[in-house]
Amino acid sequence: MKKKIQNERALAVQRYFAGESPQDICSSLGKTKPWLYKWVTRYSPNDASWLEDRSRRPLCSPSRNPDEIEEIVKLVRLSLYNRGLFCGNQAIQWEMRDMEIRPIPSLSTIGRILHRHELTNRRTGRYIPKGKKYPSLSAILPNQTHQVDLVVPCYLTGPIRFYSLHTVDAAINRCGIEPMLSRSAQSILDAVYAIWLRMGIPQNLQVDNEWSFFGSPTHPRGMGPLIRLCLHYGVNLWFIPPSEPWRNGIVEKFNDHYQQKFLDRVTMASLAQLREESLAFEFKHNSTYRYSKNNGQTPLKVFESMKTN
Repeated sequence: MKKKIQNERALAVQRYFAGESPQDICSSLGKTKPWLYKWVTRYSPNDASWLEDRSRRPLCSPSRNPDEIEEIVKLVRLSLYNRGLFCGNQAIQWEMRDMEIRPIPSLSTIGRILHRHELTNRRTGRYIPKGKKYPSLSAILPNQTHQVDLVVPCYLTGPIRFYSLHTVDAAINRCGIEPMLSRSAQSILDAVYAIWLRMGIPQNLQVDNEWSFFGSPTHPRGMGPLIRLCLHYGVNLWFIPPSEPWRNGIVEKFNDHYQQKFLDRVTMASLAQLREESLAFEFKHNSTYRYSKNNGQTPLKVFESMKTN
């Protein structure tokens, strides 16, 4: 078929240069004059490839990301992968924000870059522990185990930089959201206590190795405000092993949900609006989102039913 089409093009050009009228050539071949002139223009006696189809891809793409951004995405993904951390589109975008790289590609753009460079392969099998034993905390009843994580940094229009502390009840996926201007230990303490006032005090609080949770990197053996708060209220504070974020998988999954359903959709320009919208999203999540672990019920409905039983 391809050979037939090329012979047709060669014959049309040959008849044109032989002096035959374009109208007669096009009528006999069932083609248009623009088609004929296109191949007459491309004709090159010294290049046999003039008969072949050419790519219609544009020579330039103004909306395409610079090559440097593509290289940064590849390097960040490789770095996260080698450190045993989550290395999906969202994790890469957060890492680039921490590195203060501009412009920050969208999640879909990062996905296309990874696909183009064949970097979408997933790990095979289970994650391999780093040799540190860690207990499996019970999460059968509400407020039995809370998973806590800090999303850093986020930005409002302006720009205003802020942090967001997330707590998720591992039993029913009920969440608590508390935005902060600082990631200091005292700010973490205030945010955790504010969430406890809304959700209740848990038996177990599970966090990662963010320095704000244990106190200060300059005094690693000292007890930070969060540790002292948990001791005061009889809460068991658990630190997951370093570089094993899947231990806090429930709250990590919620972080993705928070980014896609809240930060990417709600425009906020002030801290007052941020706090108001955060509480509204917290209530919306707890009262409308359904989970299979809750048999299709919302976290609030499960919480209320368990309180009355």
